[in-house]
Amino acid sequence: MAPGSLPRHSARLRVALAVLAVFATAVAGCAKQPGEQVVNEAAGDPGVAASEEGYDESAPADGADATSPAARSTPDRTKKPNRPATTRPAPADDPTTPDDDDPSTPAGERTTQAEQPPAVNRATTRPPATTRPPATRRPAVTTGPPQPGRTTRPPVTTGPPQPDPGDDDPTTPPPPATTTAPPPLDFGPDECAEGNGLPLHDGFQNGGRCVDTEMGEVADAANNPSLLITEAPEQVGVNQPFTIRVSTRNLIRDRFLPAGQGGYYVDMSILNAQGLVRGHFHTACRILTSTEVAPEPAPAPAFFVATEDRQGSSEPDVIEIRVPGLPQAGTFQCSAWAGDASHRIPMMQRANQIPALDSVRVEVD
Repeated sequence: MAPGSLPRHSARLRVALAVLAVFATAVAGCAKQPGEQVVNEAAGDPGVAASEEGYDESAPADGADATSPAARSTPDRTKKPNRPATTRPAPADDPTTPDDDDPSTPAGERTTQAEQPPAVNRATTRPPATTRPPATRRPAVTTGPPQPGRTTRPPVTTGPPQPDPGDDDPTTPPPPATTTAPPPLDFGPDECAEGNGLPLHDGFQNGGRCVDTEMGEVADAANNPSLLITEAPEQVGVNQPFTIRVSTRNLIRDRFLPAGQGGYYVDMSILNAQGLVRGHFHTACRILTSTEVAPEPAPAPAFFVATEDRQGSSEPDVIEIRVPGLPQAGTFQCSAWAGDASHRIPMMQRANQIPALDSVRVEVD
């Protein structure tokens, strides 16, 4: 190596190291302190000036100290705006640089280093960001006329109308509902003199007459008579005898005036000391020409008998009725019904009570 080449190599090495240091510092400064620009340059270093493209720092005026405050504070009008912040640390001692104090260095090879001026700090700090005042809460948007304070809707009630709270006396009951009274009953005649002028009934079994016998006494509902056919054959032969069993309750079978002797519809209904009807019951069988319509009422039955055995009480009992046989084939209706002293079906306290009667069908072939 030539004697004068060592200083030149040392200077190039220092420039390269300075460029690397500037680049590393710029990267670290951008990552750690955003918004802050720091410039720390060694004045008069030709290597630094050459490494910044388009940057030219004017030298201080003649006779002025480059390290004086006036020189550092003089604005540089040749700088381009917004150059990136860089910080270059002072270069470390190059081990390859000859030491002037080293006595082993030949006098001819010692180089005199120019004293480096103090670092120029042109740091500009961006003002701290201002804190925005807390946002104020906008009032709720309302439409329509101004509303008063929040009110609670009254609860929904069901049922009959409630009295007005503004009434003087809310406990006063409402007036009763007005109903239209039914029209008075149109009573008809209750004696033969007020009827159609028919002749009076004479106790025999004749029609076209007016019975002037009063209806008589009626028992309580619990004492009204009842009757039921409990047993009868479903099918018999022509003229074949059979038995019908009849049960009665609340019927005292001790009163029967023979109709053939003028005792028909003559007596009124009468009760005994226990409030039970005095009378009897009938049993009869008639042929039905049709089971789809009501039969003709006039024809006499094929069988008829009245039972007056001086029995009966408030407890039910059973009576056997022997039928000697029916004369022809067909469907027969066999019935049993109670009768009071005048042969009428006993009266009942209520209209919805079933009278004391019952019927069955018997096939004859």
